Amino acid sequence: MHRPASAEEYKLIGNFHAVRKTLKQECFSDRLDRPLAYWALPNDRRLPLAFLGRTLRALLETPFEDLAATPGIGQKKIGTLIKLLYRATKEQPRGAGDGALDGTGEKKGPAGDRAAREPFDPATVSEAVWEQWRDTVLKYGVDCEKLGRLAPTLQALPTVIWHTTLETYCEYSITEIRQLKTHGEKRVRTILEVFGSVQAMLADAKPQRHLSVRLLPKFIVPVECWLEEVIEGRDDPVTRDDVRKSLVMPLLEQIQIDTGPTVSRLAEGRLGINHETQTVRQQSRRMGVTRARVYQLLEDCAKVMAVRWPEGNGKLRSLAAFLESSAADAEAAALVCAAIELFFPNEDELATRAERDAEAE
Repeated sequence: MHRPASAEEYKLIGNFHAVRKTLKQECFSDRLDRPLAYWALPNDRRLPLAFLGRTLRALLETPFEDLAATPGIGQKKIGTLIKLLYRATKEQPRGAGDGALDGTGEKKGPAGDRAAREPFDPATVSEAVWEQWRDTVLKYGVDCEKLGRLAPTLQALPTVIWHTTLETYCEYSITEIRQLKTHGEKRVRTILEVFGSVQAMLADAKPQRHLSVRLLPKFIVPVECWLEEVIEGRDDPVTRDDVRKSLVMPLLEQIQIDTGPTVSRLAEGRLGINHETQTVRQQSRRMGVTRARVYQLLEDCAKVMAVRWPEGNGKLRSLAAFLESSAADAEAAALVCAAIELFFPNEDELATRAERDAEAE
């Protein structure tokens, strides 16, 4: 019979048998055939690599003395093994911001407070957490949403996956995503962050048979409410200032979030929000770039709205038609048309804009 050599080993043996007893309960039977690696985080230290590929069932059926005698496994790695086993007993897996093993097993401060202060850290997402996030996306039927629609900012999201749906990644583990071509750490980070945002919104929601979930960028709801109010016919006439405050400024603020201040200032100048409308030649001279470069930057406005608010195209054109038919304020109608040309242009409007710019210059 194995005789513990130290007080620390006595403690490890006691903890192992305690967590073993817990995991043997019927409520945890669905976890026993998963490998230990399922609960490991990328930033966990002193991982017992010899055990990561073994299932919980196999580990729990192995006597402690045999585990301790495994080559390359010392007391510190046995300690990490036990902490991973305890992590597997959590009814709700730890998510981003909940803290990883730090060698002591203690979390440094309230998880919620840290999550609010610290940026998203993909190293805190285990396969167990990732599976929970995928299940939430599928459970609430938001797998058809696009990454670009839900990302906190498009500046961190590669353009080539703006229109990729969440469903694309629901069939993969984190390890498998990292093995996909062109999926480096930056891309994987942004994918995980989008799924984590969905989890944060829906984790505590209770599904209702007669209701469904629709996730939208925050700026859309007040804009759509204003559009509905105007088109349904409010008592006060729509002014240019109304269009500026309730429609154009929210769109410009989103453009700044998604592309940065340079494109936002160019768009603001094109619409003449704070000063007279600027031509592309004026903007190119001020920036010291070619007019082609200015047009290229302005095209980002349409690219952003195509993924953030594709419904906006039809809604703004309906508004323009309503204002035209109701003989509304000419300046208000002109600003709406200018916003359409900038954020939702078609080929004819792009050609017209280029001709108008040429005449103005």
